[in-house]
Amino acid sequence: MGQDTRFRRIPVLGQDEPGTYIVYVGFLLIFAVFAVLLRDEGFLTASNLFNIVKETTPVTVMAIGMVFVLSAGEIDLSIGSVVAIAALLAAVVMRTHNWMLGVAVALGAGVTIGLINGVLVAYARLPSFLVTLATMGLLAGVARWITNLQSVPVIDPTFTNLFGSGSLFGIPSLVIWTVLAVSLGHYVYRDTPFGARVLATGDNSQAASAAGIKVDRLRLKVLVLGSTCAALAGLLYLGRIQSARYTLGETDLLTVIAAAVVGGTRLDGGTGTVLGALIGSLLMGMLNNGLILMGLAVSEQMIVRGLIILVAIVLTLREPRRAP
Repeated sequence: MGQDTRFRRIPVLGQDEPGTYIVYVGFLLIFAVFAVLLRDEGFLTASNLFNIVKETTPVTVMAIGMVFVLSAGEIDLSIGSVVAIAALLAAVVMRTHNWMLGVAVALGAGVTIGLINGVLVAYARLPSFLVTLATMGLLAGVARWITNLQSVPVIDPTFTNLFGSGSLFGIPSLVIWTVLAVSLGHYVYRDTPFGARVLATGDNSQAASAAGIKVDRLRLKVLVLGSTCAALAGLLYLGRIQSARYTLGETDLLTVIAAAVVGGTRLDGGTGTVLGALIGSLLMGMLNNGLILMGLAVSEQMIVRGLIILVAIVLTLREPRRAP
């Protein structure tokens, strides 16, 4: 326990990593701009704000997993394909079986894919970029083959209420999923030996290994965690739109990485924040929502969104690299 604490590099606001809280300021500024410009378009209504959170819940869940993966010095490019595979498998199983079995199969697929990626990275010594790039393409093909490019509807009301369209005491279930995922991820990342080992490994894997941390096993675990989060995101998409299709999650990879990095997680490992990933994810969702309400064309939305994300990344990661 003591050896883990020596390597803990968790940023504290205003102290070690000032770039990690710039995103909070940027988020508030952009929110204020939209609140003023779109005050007559319903931007500040409770339904619209809840909608932003609901739209970003799957991305938030994946971004939490990505924080652990990136902080350990790895990357997972296959998460978008895992989303589609998990959703399709769950939908197919729920055609003839209980929804709980569908959920178990989807999460089991996420764990299995993570194990395959993890074994190849940790024990076959292959770069995670290339391994997950290969599995991304492989899984994309499998997703198309499973249902022959057809969508699979889900009509189980219990599943859709729990994973998408339901609510509890007036709070949408997707908002509850966001709170639960962020709370658990934040606790594990900041306050457990596992979180400390992740940061130590990403900061200096050789020093971490010398201190007794089983680096290979940890790399395996973070890749399983990231893939499992992607599978859960697939279930959340499935519950919200009540249909599975091979295109689910297809465009999420860059959004997820951007959310994590804008939130203060470094691509080279050793530093990250789950709360920052949440704000980064909400920032993406708020940009989409606000630009649509402003009536901008798709091309104009892409330009504005790209510029804002670029500025946020430059401001967040402008500090010099750590000394080896």
